[in-house]
Amino acid sequence: MNARSRILIPAVLLVSLLAIAGCKKKQTLPPSDTAPPASSVPAPSAQITATPSVVSAGDQVVLSWRTADATTVSIDGIGDVPTSGVRTVTPTTSTSYHLVATGPGGNADATARVTVNSAPAVVVPSNSMSAEEEFRANVQDAFFDYDTYDIRNDAQAVLARDASYLVSHPDIKFVIGGYCDERGSNEYNLALGQNRADAAKNALVTAGVAANRIRVVSYGKEKPFCSESTESCWQQNRRAGFTLDR
Repeated sequence: MNARSRILIPAVLLVSLLAIAGCKKKQTLPPSDTAPPASSVPAPSAQITATPSVVSAGDQVVLSWRTADATTVSIDGIGDVPTSGVRTVTPTTSTSYHLVATGPGGNADATARVTVNSAPAVVVPSNSMSAEEEFRANVQDAFFDYDTYDIRNDAQAVLARDASYLVSHPDIKFVIGGYCDERGSNEYNLALGQNRADAAKNALVTAGVAANRIRVVSYGKEKPFCSESTESCWQQNRRAGFTLDR
């Protein structure tokens, strides 16, 4: 074998091997299955209660509600409300308080039913009824929202009925006590209680009750009507209370 053949044969073999390698089909990698799943947005939840659920016409009811994962909340007959809270209402007829909570994950609703019985018979004083019993039967306390002394709509209705009775009994002198729940300092609640008592007095005077028949005093948080640390209990303690002035 000559020198030229020794050179050509390896060259031909090399070219053949390269051609065979080039003909092999490239392998396709399997598709990746690591894409993150779409994040799920939780649906809102909602609950509402009415205490008490059976009342007489003119009585007050405490609505308490709580929602989760909601951005807007409304209650039929009341309108937009915070995502959780408490509100005192005075229904005149049987009512279903329907709450709707809306959020990025959808809607949720809840309902609290209040049954309103017929108005109780007007109390007719008798010889067996004491003056204090007659007063308590006809003059009701007015309640306030947390950290305010603004007269609410339901309290305005109560004070209007109180004023009607007091105007027709001009000989009665009475005390309005301002009360607060347990939150806050003694000094702050004494001032808040005074403002609540004054607000109730001003409403009665505007309705025709003589100012010289009224004495106001603040009890702050020192004389609670309810001692539990719950919102429904705190609501009972936020009031302007009425007693005969001895």
